[in-house]
Amino acid sequence: MIPLVPSTLPLDTSLLRPGLRLAVGLSGGADSVALLCALAEQSRELGLVLHAAHLHHGLRGEEADADLEFARSLAQRLEIPIHSAHVDTATEAKTRGESIEEAARRLRYQWFRDLLSEREPHAVIDAVATGHTLDDQAETVLAKFLRGAWTEGLSGIYPTLEMAGGGRIIRPLLTATHAEIEAWLRVRNQPWREDSSNRDIAFTRNRIRHELLPQLETWNPRLREHLAHMAALARDEEAWAQVEVARIAPQRILPGRPVRGGGRAATEGLAVDISRLAELPPALQRRFLRYAAEQAHAALDFAATESLLNLALRGRAGQKLEIAGGLRVERSHRELRFTTQAPGASGANSTKVARGLQVSVPGEIDAPALGIRLRLEATKDASGTQPGPQTALLRPWRAGDRVRLRYSSGQRKVKEVLERLKVSGTDRAAWPVLEYNGSIVWMKGVEVDPNPFVRVIAAP
Repeated sequence: MIPLVPSTLPLDTSLLRPGLRLAVGLSGGADSVALLCALAEQSRELGLVLHAAHLHHGLRGEEADADLEFARSLAQRLEIPIHSAHVDTATEAKTRGESIEEAARRLRYQWFRDLLSEREPHAVIDAVATGHTLDDQAETVLAKFLRGAWTEGLSGIYPTLEMAGGGRIIRPLLTATHAEIEAWLRVRNQPWREDSSNRDIAFTRNRIRHELLPQLETWNPRLREHLAHMAALARDEEAWAQVEVARIAPQRILPGRPVRGGGRAATEGLAVDISRLAELPPALQRRFLRYAAEQAHAALDFAATESLLNLALRGRAGQKLEIAGGLRVERSHRELRFTTQAPGASGANSTKVARGLQVSVPGEIDAPALGIRLRLEATKDASGTQPGPQTALLRPWRAGDRVRLRYSSGQRKVKEVLERLKVSGTDRAAWPVLEYNGSIVWMKGVEVDPNPFVRVIAAP
């Protein structure tokens, strides 16, 4: 089927505003070339200040060198300034134990963050636009589905990504197909570059793109469109559910344990009011239990969520359930009680570790229960004083914690980092982090962005 060739590409101009200083991520491929050219055609009408941005990943040798020269030539022809940089993706991937795909994406978004944080008057960038298309959206949703994602995973690629530290990433072409884009470029006799690695089926994304999706489209030729629609629905429903769960949580999550005569003891753990849980529709019951487990520093998969729901609605007082991640749940007549225990610790020591251990800055801490020895060095200002607090807190991670990994594109949820590290079982519940002045400055197993006021050194 010959694709319809629009006179202009279907750009989502709601993501743009007059005066926006926008850098287009220009790889040289068809999608990014079309995005830059389409925005250049409409830049006066839209009031944009356009830049181009090309990152050389240090892969594919002369082919990648030619991509850079192509990007420079196109930007020059369009009279658009171009930013470029070079990274060693292969070395980064080996050093950090990542796949080439993971390392390339991390380095790319790190560079975007660097561009967005540049504050010289002549180089300020407000946003970076990437050429993600409807096809990319379909591939992402299918990949997440194959991994067993919840609704948040099926939300796929978001049209806008706010970056920690300022600026945002926007995807104006999410409703355009790759076929439409190539046809649009051919009509304009605009060449583009082909990345040979996009044909290598050793990469998961390429297997989905070249093998799985075409096979599934023999069943439904509109599958990509339907997957993109699913992502849009999932994003809206996920946003609604997060707001709704946060609204109902204060009335249904109770701290500590009840005591005779009324009131509650300020002990470790939390409880869920079973009668108030039963009032909710099933979809919110599941989400609410997952939310409660996150407050107890645990993550639930589908099977664990169903087991908890069954215990709450059909169990009896005294029944207990232990879930991977160190989460322990006990049912009383009126409540589900959630507690977690750190591995290798029990009794008073467990409580102490769960609450956190104070560390002097500068100073050292030895936490055998967590298998950790840390030395903290203070960074002093010009007057010789320590500008930050004099103590830090070594504690297990909590739901909602975020950490900025070194060379990453911004802050990430600790929960997502643990998933990437494949941490599970009791280790996950008590995975240690070091909090200083409201920020996580150290996390076991990863390299965290340096803090300007404290240096953390893991001792042997």
